[in-house]
Amino acid sequence: MAGNGDNLQAQVEELQSQLAFQEDALSALDAALAAQQQEVLLLRRQVELLLERHRALEARYDSPDAAAPAQEKPPHY
Repeated sequence: MAGNGDNLQAQVEELQSQLAFQEDALSALDAALAAQQQEVLLLRRQVELLLERHRALEARYDSPDAAAPAQEKPPHY
């Protein structure tokens, strides 16, 4: 009967070990997800800023009094 109790104890210890590993893995994944979310937010903001700059440049060169970029003299002339 003592062997059965030892087997049960070994199973409990194995389950506790697996649980500790899973909790550690979950914590690491949570931290990675949070970091990726912050990076996604930063990249979205950068894309928004680039789109704003692109629209401003389009508006600048689409206006009737704007010279085409190919017709503008470079600053060193």
